[in-house]
Amino acid sequence: MFKIGTFADWFGVGLIEGIKQSQLLGAQGVQVYAWEELSPDKATPSFLNEIITTAKAYHQEIVALCGELGGHGLEVRTDNKAKIDYLKQTVAMANYLECRVVTTHIGVIPEDGSSDEYKYMQEACNIIGEYAASKAVGIAIETGPERIVTLKQFVNGCVGVGINYDPANLVMVTRDDEVAGVYAAGSSILHTHAKDGICYSEIAPKVAYDIFADGGIEALSSITNYFEEKPLGAGEVRWSEYLKALVDVGYDGYLTIEREVKENATKDIGNAIIFLQEQIAKL
Repeated sequence: MFKIGTFADWFGVGLIEGIKQSQLLGAQGVQVYAWEELSPDKATPSFLNEIITTAKAYHQEIVALCGELGGHGLEVRTDNKAKIDYLKQTVAMANYLECRVVTTHIGVIPEDGSSDEYKYMQEACNIIGEYAASKAVGIAIETGPERIVTLKQFVNGCVGVGINYDPANLVMVTRDDEVAGVYAAGSSILHTHAKDGICYSEIAPKVAYDIFADGGIEALSSITNYFEEKPLGAGEVRWSEYLKALVDVGYDGYLTIEREVKENATKDIGNAIIFLQEQIAKL
């Protein structure tokens, strides 16, 4: 029904060892970041081949690449050429790794579909999406900065672009219904992140994501009084209803665990795998 994936980078032992650790914990695939040693402008063919060889030896599928744009995504038009080029390189690398999804954050999509910002963000996504489609790769925009209906409308106007569904981002920031959102997104869901969290007090999504854009993950610690990521099952995501909704819309891909922890990461991710296995068994 579903497969379980992990982020190889979040084990904190390096990409190659992270792939091995994923298999040892019982996952079937890994998502990897297109940065640092796997930055598309630095990764050598020999390193890419080592990833392929290791993944096959440890029965792991390269589920998705994370093409992290940083900053404000595609919101700043003058920055977009370089970011489009980076995502194109990431897509080419994904194709080489026999990976079919590249996830990314593009910033906050405006509610007003007639605004200039909306149009040039969509224009950039179309350029990237058309290139990705030519390489048999899909671009998956992560949920969170805007309501699902806004994101769905946006991707409907793009070629080769879909949704990376992260229920915790919805629960924590937009307060969007993570179950109803699955039905709204439907066949646009290309990949999912298995993450949980809790909202303590509402904050404007634009404010929250601007803090992240300007200061990175570390800056989010300054607003933990508003929301906080939690271990799977310890937050507000309604897992049984959420997974059933994914089944109902025909999604049978990966539930890729995203746990941004630095201490006891292997144990934490292992617990998340067990949690998902138990939830899947109940369906």
